[in-house]
Amino acid sequence: MTAKAIAIQQEQGHARRVMMALFAAMTLALALVLAQATASDAQARPATFADLAEQISPSVVNITTSTTIAGRTGPQGIVPEGSPFEDFFNDLDRGPGDGARRSSALGSGFVISNDGFIVTNNHVIEGADEILIEFFSGEELPAELIGTDPNTDIAVLKVESDDLPFVEFGDSNGPGSRVGDWVMAMGNPLGQGFSVSAGIVSARNRALSGTYDDYIQTDAAINRGNSGGPLFNMDGKVIGVNTAILSPNGGSIGIGFAMSSAVVTNVVDQLIEFGETRRGWLGVRIQDVTPDMVDAIDGLDVARGALVTDVPAGPAEDAGMLSGDVITLFDGIEIEDTRELVRIVGNSPVGKEVPVEVLREGDTEALTVILGRRETSEAVAFPASTEQEESGSEAEILGLTLSEITDELTEQFGLDLEEGLVITGINPDSEAASKGLLEGDVITEANRNAITNAGDLEAQIEAATEAGRKSILLLVRRGGDPRFVALVLEEE
Repeated sequence: MTAKAIAIQQEQGHARRVMMALFAAMTLALALVLAQATASDAQARPATFADLAEQISPSVVNITTSTTIAGRTGPQGIVPEGSPFEDFFNDLDRGPGDGARRSSALGSGFVISNDGFIVTNNHVIEGADEILIEFFSGEELPAELIGTDPNTDIAVLKVESDDLPFVEFGDSNGPGSRVGDWVMAMGNPLGQGFSVSAGIVSARNRALSGTYDDYIQTDAAINRGNSGGPLFNMDGKVIGVNTAILSPNGGSIGIGFAMSSAVVTNVVDQLIEFGETRRGWLGVRIQDVTPDMVDAIDGLDVARGALVTDVPAGPAEDAGMLSGDVITLFDGIEIEDTRELVRIVGNSPVGKEVPVEVLREGDTEALTVILGRRETSEAVAFPASTEQEESGSEAEILGLTLSEITDELTEQFGLDLEEGLVITGINPDSEAASKGLLEGDVITEANRNAITNAGDLEAQIEAATEAGRKSILLLVRRGGDPRFVALVLEEE
């Protein structure tokens, strides 16, 4: 082997040794990183909940309610009507005197001030004649009902005391309330007494059926009797009020819901101050902007905002808001959909002066709205209507048979509109049918222009086509309630 070959071989060996040393160093570094991550995870995972449970237990209460209900006239499902045992079961079911009987229910709650204010669910105390609070120490005190809010299922009670341990609300939108963070629930499940369960935040911003829903979903065990109890973060702050479970059998399957403190705190403050809620009111009817509407609304590139369908006399009208406006910004907050807008407005103080931005015919308009009060204004601005709308003179457009309003159709269908096109027939294979339009619906606007006859609608369709639009936006009224519907234009 030549000297040159030996030198090359030595260089190659040195390079291999360097590479092996570098690989070993990288492996060691990776192992250290993984070890640190594991140690960090172990530290983030609580070794015990005992200290937290000991800290907050004195502030959690059991609630027992008593209600007088009328005696039933029959066994109602216990035995068949006419059975020889019917009288026997009736006697067992009746209480003394006039047949009334006492019914008891159990729930949970928590103390929020040293002078005895207690938060629970409305459904825990609804209809109760007597409310008894049992504290962790075993002491029992009668409670007075201060106020309730069925919309969020929250109630505030008061006991006479001046030195009670209490807990504070935390930020349900802050650290410790994220999906995956540890939480702990406490209450009176199935009447078994004070009980603690732990889990994580499973999901956020859940809606069940309420207008102001903002639920935290958790897998911490919640059962009947836990209603009204607190959901704590690891700092011992209440971030939710345990309210409902999703279950096929009535027991916990790891899907529980707690109304977020972001909603509850505002409600509690109002109930304590006024004995009732006083929510902000914008004074509009709105609907979500759907993807098929985007092309029909100038200046909108994605489905977002709240589309205004009606503006009666009230704060929004006073501010210059119009039907067809898309509310994109309210009090500095970008609006994604109607649910978000309703929640933000409802949490705003009555009388607050609020900047609002709307998209109108492709331009952004800045408005200032002074909010009214929903509880006293909504029923006046939007009275309930049970009338059905329909009509007669016909044209076939976009799969719809349309008629101008006539006296005959007004009388026949109880219309309260003087102008518009009434849908008297729908092609079942048309897009209009798939969008839920019904015979009797009245089209009053197309692309935000008033429609009184078929010619008006055809003119708006022609204008939309010439502008290169693929759909047309119709304002449709049903039983007094307006909504926008976008229909795809037929290709020629």
